[in-house]
Amino acid sequence: MPESHSFQHLPLVFREKGPARLTGRGTVSDTTRQNRQNRLSHSAGLRQSTTSFISTWQSRQTQRQQEDMPTLPPGVPLLLEVDPDLDVDALRHYLGFEVVSEEEAGFVIVASEDVNLAAFLQRVQDFAGQVQGSATVASVHRLDDDPDQAARLRLILSEHLMEQWPTLDENQTYMVDIGITCLGTREIVTPPKRGKRDTDASWARKQRDWANDRAEAYEAWDDLQDTRIGEARTIIVDGYGGEIKEITHVPPDDAAALPDSFTIRVEVSGKGLKDFVLNYPYVFEVVEPDDVTLPQYESKPEAGDFPIADLDRPTDDAPAACVIDSGIQEEHILLKPAVDKPSSHCFLPAPTTSSDVADYVPTGGHGTRVAGAILFGETIPKTGRYSLPCWIQNARVLDKNAKLPTDLHPPDLFRAVVRQFHKGSRKTRIFNHSINSTCHCRLVHMSAWAAQIDALCQAYDILVIQSTGNLWESAAPPSAGIKDHLAAGRDYPGFLTERSSRVANPAQSLQAITVGSVAYRLYESTGWKSFAAENGEPSSFSRSGLGIWGVIKPEVVEFAGDYLRSPGDPVLLATPAEGRDCYPELVRSTLQSPGPPYDRDEIGTSFAAPKVTHVAAMLQRILPDEPCLLYRALIVQSARWPEWTRTADDLDRMKTFRCLGYGVPSVERATTNTDYRTTFISAGETGIKAGECHIYEVPIPESMRRPGDDHDILIEVTLSYVAKPRRTRRNLRRYLSTWVDWKSSRLREPIDSFRRRALKDEDSSSSQAGGDTLPWTLQTRSNRGAIEGVSRNAGTVQKDWATVKSNALPKSFCIAVVGHQGWSKDPDSMAAYALTVSFESLGEEVRIYDDLRVAVEELQAELEAEVESEIELDDV
Repeated sequence: MPESHSFQHLPLVFREKGPARLTGRGTVSDTTRQNRQNRLSHSAGLRQSTTSFISTWQSRQTQRQQEDMPTLPPGVPLLLEVDPDLDVDALRHYLGFEVVSEEEAGFVIVASEDVNLAAFLQRVQDFAGQVQGSATVASVHRLDDDPDQAARLRLILSEHLMEQWPTLDENQTYMVDIGITCLGTREIVTPPKRGKRDTDASWARKQRDWANDRAEAYEAWDDLQDTRIGEARTIIVDGYGGEIKEITHVPPDDAAALPDSFTIRVEVSGKGLKDFVLNYPYVFEVVEPDDVTLPQYESKPEAGDFPIADLDRPTDDAPAACVIDSGIQEEHILLKPAVDKPSSHCFLPAPTTSSDVADYVPTGGHGTRVAGAILFGETIPKTGRYSLPCWIQNARVLDKNAKLPTDLHPPDLFRAVVRQFHKGSRKTRIFNHSINSTCHCRLVHMSAWAAQIDALCQAYDILVIQSTGNLWESAAPPSAGIKDHLAAGRDYPGFLTERSSRVANPAQSLQAITVGSVAYRLYESTGWKSFAAENGEPSSFSRSGLGIWGVIKPEVVEFAGDYLRSPGDPVLLATPAEGRDCYPELVRSTLQSPGPPYDRDEIGTSFAAPKVTHVAAMLQRILPDEPCLLYRALIVQSARWPEWTRTADDLDRMKTFRCLGYGVPSVERATTNTDYRTTFISAGETGIKAGECHIYEVPIPESMRRPGDDHDILIEVTLSYVAKPRRTRRNLRRYLSTWVDWKSSRLREPIDSFRRRALKDEDSSSSQAGGDTLPWTLQTRSNRGAIEGVSRNAGTVQKDWATVKSNALPKSFCIAVVGHQGWSKDPDSMAAYALTVSFESLGEEVRIYDDLRVAVEELQAELEAEVESEIELDDV
């Protein structure tokens, strides 16, 4: 670290690891219990619906043959309603079904190569006769025998396609993205356990056989993916004369491969689309391609002098931030010293060349503005010298209209950009992605675009800073613009939490830091008025959360301006020059629009995201060898709600949380400490397996917890983790191969008591000392915290905070990080995580940094002495 960084982050002391004491077991629904008690009637009902479905399916296939439609591979799609707590892999293991996708409310789409469902019917009969191995049938509550597959279609089609479905023109060509599962029925068997009579040779043979079986399972999944790509091509291209435009399919040796599915973008007739969706059993999603177009604002540059500080180029080893955008005016006076020109690349299709990387977007450019916000943050320096913090890399993906061509499939494009720059000479780890769909994200499955971000973050240790997306002035249903909300009687800020104002794809990504926007100030004149009335209130255009599965989105917000509106009816929205103080100061491209090198003339969440990227670059400068998971944790850890939230009357904390997330980050809080605030960080990227528990300790010096003192101490904890995603699962804990959470010690609780609560092998029957649970703001369940409706455990970045009295602090404050099984049954499957803990003396009543630093050094010395003593005893 630089010597000038006098208040370094302190190490979070790792105490021990062991098997976790996991609490809570899966529950069994009342319906499942009733089915167990009424085996004959339940079996009869399933047999009847199954027989009805088979008859309908066979009639449809006969009709297809008579109409000379393309031949389909053997297989039948089924929609089951199962016990919501059932591990859906049981459907594969016990009933022989391939799980196509897991849906909400206990619905599961499955497929069977046995079109007569003989194996399933046998299990149903066995269940009636109480034959061993048939118990899973009780958890299958219903088999949907709807001949039109209406329920299945509602689960896999987008809202718009579902509305269009009855009237699809068979002769019209449609472009859609189709998600196809490719897991089959192969699974990784349970790893062997060494028996008492196993010799070293027999045990080695068991381990070898299991490893070979696991490798064969992965190979089978790869082969199945190739097979199903071929099947889709045969039906869509050969059968209906359609075209497969893109395949989101990566080689199995690619670390960022999505293991369970692939996505194809196709152009096909309405007839071919209907046939494929209804009859190809492995389809789990059909959606329209995202319209990726960024809003443009008309502006009039301000006249006058625009002084600029002397700029020093970044150091050779400075971090690099890749700007995935509309290109950059690389010769701009404010950007030129920091642009890594040799790496610049245009990803647009021909006739655009790979070297055409300029920013042609009118009214001052877009990527150029983003690049400037990364380099300068909130304010462009006007005097003195300024050292540019990072290198800017230019990945042009948008055309001159700030639009992504439909020829480019966003997940494939994003993967290509990341691979090129991450594997380049600067090993880029920070990516700014101020690009979104124009519509709010779906909550059915993680989109292919967002899932690709999650997979790449897991594979390459990168950090993606993602904008929430903007509300346009007006938009067609199912979207809605600001004017549409106002016309419908929904005023600010209420319309920000409407469904149509939800974050736009791919901002629901679990791994990206999603950034919304807040406004600067109240502005009011005879002609215009801002929506926001206070500094830090949500911008009128900023999309909100929660995201998919109740995940906190956006995590943070930054200042990126506000619309001004006119009085009267109809309302006009604009960014007039007189309201310049309401807009962010940004670098302007002068390539298409002559004018000043910077100005306050444009707004948007596109310019909030790069201010957070600026913080990320500063973190990589001081912590170059730490994982991006730590940068993400420190950014979220540093965030605070604006001042107006502390003084507002009747503050709706849940709605505020949906708009602001954890608040506005601070580069100072993220990168440094003070006498009164101390942040502890875990070292490096740490892996944790399902069922493991890692315990960390922060020793609290006596000076902080004297009985006579009554100071307010703010404690903040942020866990940031990543694991392999699986798109076909509709649940956070099954979307990830391994999921992670944390719990803390209680007030006045000794470390031994905490160890008994956290570790499985510890004796939990002995008495446990300790006080009350800390008054965490969010808590582990959405109905327990001070902000009802949100849980800290919902996402892969988990922050919580509490204010406690100093005299109630324990001698050792401990955190247990716990791994849980997700979709992966592989015992070697891991999640990687980083952990941060901060203590702050509110009101700066007591200096804490030096005492905490000394306490940590003493604890480390004590632990090292214990290890040396154990080694000496082992040597005796």
